[in-house]
Amino acid sequence: MLVRSRLGSFLTFALAGMLCGVWTARMPALADEFRTGESGVGIVVLVWGLGALAAMQGLRGVMARTGSRGVLRVALPLTALTYALAALAPSYGVLLAAVAVFGMAFGVTDIAMNAQASTVEQTYRRPIMSGMHAGWCVGAMSGGLFGVLTAALGLGFTQTALTAALLALPAALALGRTYLPDPAAPAASGGDGGGRRRAGLPAAVYVIGVLAFLAFMAEGSIADWSGLLLNREMGASQALAALAYPLFELAMLLGRLFGDRVRVRLGTRRMLAAAGVGTSLSTAVVVLAPAAPVALAGFFLAGLAVCTVVPTMMSLAGTAAPGRSGAAVAQVGAMGYGGLLLGPVVIGFLAEATSLRVGVGLVVVLALLVSAGVRFIPLGGGADVAASRPADAQEPAAPLAA
Repeated sequence: MLVRSRLGSFLTFALAGMLCGVWTARMPALADEFRTGESGVGIVVLVWGLGALAAMQGLRGVMARTGSRGVLRVALPLTALTYALAALAPSYGVLLAAVAVFGMAFGVTDIAMNAQASTVEQTYRRPIMSGMHAGWCVGAMSGGLFGVLTAALGLGFTQTALTAALLALPAALALGRTYLPDPAAPAASGGDGGGRRRAGLPAAVYVIGVLAFLAFMAEGSIADWSGLLLNREMGASQALAALAYPLFELAMLLGRLFGDRVRVRLGTRRMLAAAGVGTSLSTAVVVLAPAAPVALAGFFLAGLAVCTVVPTMMSLAGTAAPGRSGAAVAQVGAMGYGGLLLGPVVIGFLAEATSLRVGVGLVVVLALLVSAGVRFIPLGGGADVAASRPADAQEPAAPLAA
């Protein structure tokens, strides 16, 4: 039963990652189908993110009453259905409306699947969350490769996205049987609506949140604009351009498999500083690349460099507010998601005014800011060993940002 639940949670992350991977890899096809430029694509990303963020903010009461299992059993199939609605949009205006609904469904899924992973982790009584997020990388990479295949076959955005949705729906329904019920909240907690929620978190949480914002902003910008940069600035075919995202996710997956070992060997501060510098240098290779193959190598190196930053920020958040790790992780996750939402949009409008090379070049600056800001992170309270000790078992499961 427990093994099945762990596998089900892993596959849920993979399924969500697959849908995002297909979407990202076929972004050039979406732009062509709806005859829109970089700013139009940026608006699509913005509407999706606003829908997700709005749903996340309104979900706390539902989660308290229903639990992650009940929410996820509805939200994951609904994500596949709304994905199909976006695929079938007949015009750009309808696309924006469909993307908003899809974003809301995905936002609910994002929180619920992380809360379900926390439930499984508590049952195991040892950390397994990194493995769940590796599942996201596997799914995103697979979705990107599916995008490469459909581009090579000459399929457009509508055909590709609709096929992905039809494959995802039965899988989402089947996975609902594997989820565990959430653990009962301690009676003394008084629910999420009490004074505990209103009490301020330590300043360290917000320092970590700012760096998570920058890291999410950089990571999302690389992922969302990689295909268009290769296709429109470097003249790569849609099939070759679609390869950038799965390569980036492959590097993220490989890096996350070894990230904890690197953290133990180098220490948290040194690892994060090196990750920021490495992301900056590899993105500079992308921006200055004379041809698509060089840019693809740069995207791979960027994935290796940036992959450890967000998981480490989540780990540090859990130690920044003793006894309130769930609230701290949720706060950092929300701030990070804001960066994931804002980054691609800013780059879209900057690219429209200048070029995609200049727009993606913003990531170079963001990564350097992360590297410089690491010195302000307090590492007391065992933060350097947080990744190696069990998750706080005394608190209710708290959602993390995917």
